[in-house]
Amino acid sequence: MTRFLTPAKIGLLALIELYTDAVVPSSSTIPILSFIINQLLPCAYKAQPREPKSLRTLPFILDLESFEALLTSHPAAGGLPGRSLWDHFLRKLWEIDSLDALHEFFATRGNLLARNREEIKKDGELGIPPPSDDMILLSRTSPLGSFIRRAKVEYERLRFSDTLSLWVAFVEWREESRTYWAKRNGGLERWAGDRVLAEGQEEWGLEATEMLEHITYGALSKENSNQGGISTDDVEKLLEFQVEQMQKLGNRIPHEVKEQFKAVLEKNIIIPSLSHYLNFLDAWRAGDYPTSFDNLHRYFDYTMQSRDRLFYQYALMNLAVLQADFGCFDEAVAAMLETVSTARENKDMACLNFALNWLYHFGKAHPKIMKGTDSTNILGVEREGLAFLRIKAKETGMWTLWSSSLLSEAKLGMSNGESVATAFENILKSSQLIVEKNMKSMMGPQMAMHSSLWGRLGVAHLSRQYCDIFLTCHARYALFDDTLRFTTRVAHLLAERGRYDEAMEKLEGLDENSLRTWKSNQYWLKYRGILRLKRDLHRNNLSGADHLLSQLTQCNSSDTDTDLAYETNTLHIDYLIRRTNYGQALAKIEQMASEMKEEGDDLNLRIKLLTMKALLQDKAGRPQKGFSIAIRAASIAWRARLIPALWGAMGAIANILTSLSEFQASSQILVAIIPRALEYENCTLNAQLYSFLVDAYMGLAGQAESGSPTRKENLTRCLQFIDQAFDEYSTVEDIKGQCEMMAKKATIMRVVGDNVLANDYASAYLDLKKGLSVGA
Repeated sequence: MTRFLTPAKIGLLALIELYTDAVVPSSSTIPILSFIINQLLPCAYKAQPREPKSLRTLPFILDLESFEALLTSHPAAGGLPGRSLWDHFLRKLWEIDSLDALHEFFATRGNLLARNREEIKKDGELGIPPPSDDMILLSRTSPLGSFIRRAKVEYERLRFSDTLSLWVAFVEWREESRTYWAKRNGGLERWAGDRVLAEGQEEWGLEATEMLEHITYGALSKENSNQGGISTDDVEKLLEFQVEQMQKLGNRIPHEVKEQFKAVLEKNIIIPSLSHYLNFLDAWRAGDYPTSFDNLHRYFDYTMQSRDRLFYQYALMNLAVLQADFGCFDEAVAAMLETVSTARENKDMACLNFALNWLYHFGKAHPKIMKGTDSTNILGVEREGLAFLRIKAKETGMWTLWSSSLLSEAKLGMSNGESVATAFENILKSSQLIVEKNMKSMMGPQMAMHSSLWGRLGVAHLSRQYCDIFLTCHARYALFDDTLRFTTRVAHLLAERGRYDEAMEKLEGLDENSLRTWKSNQYWLKYRGILRLKRDLHRNNLSGADHLLSQLTQCNSSDTDTDLAYETNTLHIDYLIRRTNYGQALAKIEQMASEMKEEGDDLNLRIKLLTMKALLQDKAGRPQKGFSIAIRAASIAWRARLIPALWGAMGAIANILTSLSEFQASSQILVAIIPRALEYENCTLNAQLYSFLVDAYMGLAGQAESGSPTRKENLTRCLQFIDQAFDEYSTVEDIKGQCEMMAKKATIMRVVGDNVLANDYASAYLDLKKGLSVGA
C-alpha cells in the first residue's frame, strides 16, 4: 500500500492536464472542476449542492466508470470532431505505456504550474520555450497546484517495489477501457499499453514475451492484489470521515462498514493511530467500558509521541466524558478539572471553554456530586457563569458554545419561572446566530427549547409542530440523541391523547443501527416501558404495571435522565393511589419534593408535585387539607406563566371549594379554565376538570328546590359533562375514570327517578369493571 498515490489519482492528474490543455469547453468547466475538487478537499470544506438532482454517489476509490460517467456527455473543444472528453482522457491514459512513461508523466507535471520570475529566466537561458498562450497555468498554492506538487514529490519518494506495484495497479485499473479504446482506434495490438513487451516480441519471441508478461503482471497482481488501489492517505481520510460522522450523529459504525474497515486495515502495514480513536468511539457507543478505555489510551499514547503535551488536555477531556457516561462521576469531575488546568497552561481557549461548559451542565444534572468535590465552583454563581461562558465564546469565535450558552440562559430562566419574554429573547438571539453561522447541529436544542416553551404556555399544537419540523427537516443533520428525544416527545403528546399504538409506532420507526448505541438504546427501552406502564395503569392492569414498575424503578440510578426519572416516579405515585396506598404515595411525593428542593429542579415539576399532593388529600377524604398547597401551586404557576400546571392547580382549588359547598365559585372557576385547558390537548386533565365540574353542578342541583327548573337544568348539565368526561377517559382508556363517570350517571338517574336507566348504567359499570368497552 502506497503512502499517497493510486491509479485513481493518476486519473485525476490526467484530467487536470486535460483542463489545462484548454480542451474542456466553457459549459463543461464547472462539472469537471467540481468533480476534481470533490476528490481533493476534505469533506468539511465542501459546499453541499442545493439541488438533489446534482447529488450522485461516487465510490470511495474512483474507478474508470466514474470518469466515464462524467466525461462522456461533454464534447471536446478541440481535436477531431465527434470526440468527447472521454476519448481525450483515455488517450492520455493509454499514452502511459511503460514504467519509463509513467516516470516521465510525473516528471512533466511541473509544466502545468505557473512559474516565478527566476524559473522563467532560467528557462530562457536554457532555451526552453514558454508555454503557449492557450494553455491554462495553475497557481502553485491552489488546490489543484498543491495536489500536483504533492503527487510529484510522493512519486519521487517511492521505492522501486512500490513504483512497480503502482504501475501494475494502474495497468489493471486502465484495462476496463480496452474494448472501447480498441473500437475507437480500429483495434489494438496484443501488447498495447506496454511498449516494452511490444518492442521485445521481435527480439525475444512470442513464448518468451508471454512468460515475461506472466512474471511481471500475473504473479505480481496475485501477490499484491489491490495493494496499489488504495493508499494510506485514503485510509486516513476514510477514518477521519467516519470519526466526524460518529461525533456529528452520535451513531455506531454499521456492521458491514466495520467489516470493510477491518479488511482495509489488514492490508495496511502501518495502522493509522486514528483507527484506535474510531474503535474507542464505537466501543463507547456500545457501552463497552474496558475496550473504550483501552483504545482511548492507545490513541493518545500514539499522538503524544509526536505532539508532546499540546493535546494532553483533549485526552483528559475525552476521559472525563467517558467516565461520566459510565457513571464514574467523581473520576469524571477530577479529570475535567485537570483538563481546565492543562488548557489554561497551554492557553487553549477552545478546550477551556468547552470544559467549563461541561462542568456547568454536569453540575446542573448532578449537583450532589459537584458539592461533594473539594474544588470550589469555578464558574461562581450560576447565572454569572453562563454570562462568562457566553462572553468568552463570543471572544474566541466558538459559535456553538455561544448559541448553547444563550439557550442555557433561556432554560435557566424557564426553570426558575422568570420572564417568558426574556426566554424568548435568548432563544431568538440563539436562532439568529444558528442561521448566520449555518450551525445545523444546533437546530435540535433550538427546536427543543421552542417546543418546551410553547408546551409550558399551554399551546400543544405549536409544541408538536416544532417537533415535527425538526424530525422532517433537520434530523438528518443532527445527533441521533436529539432525534430520539423529539420522537419520544411526540410519542408523549400522542399518549396524552390516548393514541398509544401510534406512539409505539413512532418509537419503533427509529433507525435500528442508531439504536445500537448503548445510551440511546437504554433511553428508548425505558420510554417504551413508561408508555406500556401508563397504558396498563389506565386499563387497571395493576399486576402488569407492578412488573413494569419494578423494572423501571431499578433503573432510576443517578445517571438516569431527569425527565424519565420524574415520569417513572409520577407513575409510581399513580400506581400507589390506584392501590389505595395513600400513605406510601404521600411519602413518595414528600421524598421527591425534598430532592427537588436540594437539587433546584424545574419549577414546573415542583408545581405538578404540589397539585398531586393536594389531589391526594382529596382521595384520602381530607380535601380541605390541601387548600393551602393548591393555592400555593396556582400562585407560583401564574407568576411563572406555566399555563397547564395552572389549570391543574385551579382544578384542585375548585374541587376543594366544592367540598366546602362553594359550588357556584367552583363552577365559575371551572367554566372559565376548561376552554383554555382543552387547547393543551391533555385528555386526563380535561377529564379531571369535567369531573370536578360535574360535582359542582351536582352541588348546585342539590341546593335547588326539588322539582324546580334550576335543579333540572343543573342535572342536565351534569349529564352533559359526565358524557364529556367519559369520552376523555375513554380516549386514554382509563377504566377507573370511566367507572366513576358511569357510577355518577347511575346516581343521577336514581335522583331523577329513572330506575331503568339507573340499572342500565349500573350494569355498564360492572361490565367496565370486568374490562369490557362500553359506550356512554
